[in-house]
Amino acid sequence: MAALGWLTSRRRSATARSVLAGEASAEAARKSSQEAGVPPAPREASEFPVHGDERAAAFFDLDNTVMQGAALFHFGRGLYKRKFFDTRDLAKFAWQQAWFRLAGVEDPEHMQDARDSALSIVKGHRVAELKSIGEEIYDEYMAERIWPGTRALAEAHLDAGQKVWLVTAAPVEIAQVIARRLGLTGALGTVAESVDGVYTGRLVGEPLHGPAKAEAVRALAAAEALDLTRCAAYSDSHNDIPMLSLVGHPYAINPDAKLRRHAREMDWRLRDYRTGRKAAKVGIPAAAGVGAVAGGTAAAIALHRRRR
Repeated sequence: MAALGWLTSRRRSATARSVLAGEASAEAARKSSQEAGVPPAPREASEFPVHGDERAAAFFDLDNTVMQGAALFHFGRGLYKRKFFDTRDLAKFAWQQAWFRLAGVEDPEHMQDARDSALSIVKGHRVAELKSIGEEIYDEYMAERIWPGTRALAEAHLDAGQKVWLVTAAPVEIAQVIARRLGLTGALGTVAESVDGVYTGRLVGEPLHGPAKAEAVRALAAAEALDLTRCAAYSDSHNDIPMLSLVGHPYAINPDAKLRRHAREMDWRLRDYRTGRKAAKVGIPAAAGVGAVAGGTAAAIALHRRRR
């Protein structure tokens, strides 16, 4: 099974910082969901997800899987509106977002730049301030960009009484806002260090990306007593192959070329909502076919360093 293959190679690709980032994200996610106190109520059973299976859960990547474009860029647009940075930064941010939307994949240099600049932008700001801004930015730029098909997939798991988590490199506070607005259980996201409620400008571990996502899912599954072979994961990016390989039910959603090829080789299920094409493999939950209802901050936006 693909999941077992990933387990044997875990320590070759997951660094100590990946493990730390994953564990910090899992802890933040569990704390947030416990404070919310809103477990999903089962409504209607389906063949898959299995109704009432409390040891199963679903993990969804965010960018281009649940939402069109990148959350950190939408967040950056909102911060620009609130004068966190200047017009030159916005121009580069806009170009990065346009590239992301056209290519549908993550550019490592863009992500690195976004991470490095974000830390200097949020340093000294209060966590509560960024959370409040995140609520506003969701309404302004994100709500209308949720993929209806992917949302239906998440709702199928909720309908079966399972927990559903976002897993993203976006700031955990922003990820938690999105998860709550979509009625999901919670979110795993990049965690930035804060002291007395103020950002220090340092990360806890590293961005929740690639192997770090798999470590976060692994840590959360252990804390929640989940059986990963009964869990599902959804992503558009080949960078998330470690996370997808960790579970028993991996799905490629709006996949980039590398993930599409890998998914076909591994006989994973495919779905592409960008063009309306049907899945390349049958067996997607029925809810995926309907056009249904439309943290620490350490990733973000246009480059702040030009100002320095």
